[in-house]
Amino acid sequence: MKSAPTRRIGLARALSKLGYCSRSQAAELIRSGRVRLNGNMRRDPETPVHLGKDRIEVDGIPIQAGPAIYLMMNKPRGLVTTASDEKERETIYSLLQGVEESARWVAPVGRLDKASEGLLLLTNDSEWGARVAAPQTHLDKTYHVQVDRVADDTLIQAITRGVRTPEGEVLPVRRCRLLRQGEKNSWLEIVLDEGKNRQIRRMLTGVQVEVLRLVRVAIGPLELGKLGKGSCRALTKEEKLSLDRAMTSRSQR
Repeated sequence: MKSAPTRRIGLARALSKLGYCSRSQAAELIRSGRVRLNGNMRRDPETPVHLGKDRIEVDGIPIQAGPAIYLMMNKPRGLVTTASDEKERETIYSLLQGVEESARWVAPVGRLDKASEGLLLLTNDSEWGARVAAPQTHLDKTYHVQVDRVADDTLIQAITRGVRTPEGEVLPVRRCRLLRQGEKNSWLEIVLDEGKNRQIRRMLTGVQVEVLRLVRVAIGPLELGKLGKGSCRALTKEEKLSLDRAMTSRSQR
């Protein structure tokens, strides 16, 4: 029985998947003539590559796949979830300066916008990251959200039913409940199992509610716990396995 042919991917993506650098940084290296494929210089980041078969070199040094890296970060407000920013805003990668060199070439799994905080996963395993972020996986993402009013049953029910945007899109939630409230504001727990761009903020804007703080506290069974704000650590084997099991069980429902 013949083995299935390996899938071709672009050269820049190949360097990213090998954990050498981000895809955008790889594209810069390739265009500057620092990358060779099977001994030949290539300047096109989309040059097709067979990972595991073709030989890639950067500055004459062969690049081989490093170990898979899975990190969790407690993202503070004020940082953008990207490797570089055209507006020169501080990014989450400023928090990785203290980690070992190989762990710096990881990509975020999904995003938290600049004003949001909490649990963010990063990995150099692009296929695993895509599974975690994919809507089809239906992996729960749990958020604690402070809003600018005392939440009542009417508001909770409106969010639970799903909010229709002016464009006609319905933004659903898996669950919504009141956590606690003060005289002028409340904390809600909102659980999503798909997650669209800025979904919670758009949803609450749709019911005339302002978000004061938005903190992601869990992804599936993985909880933010006591990880300090701005801190980052590797997932334990047990945490990685529990995420994998959760993705499998939810996708089979």
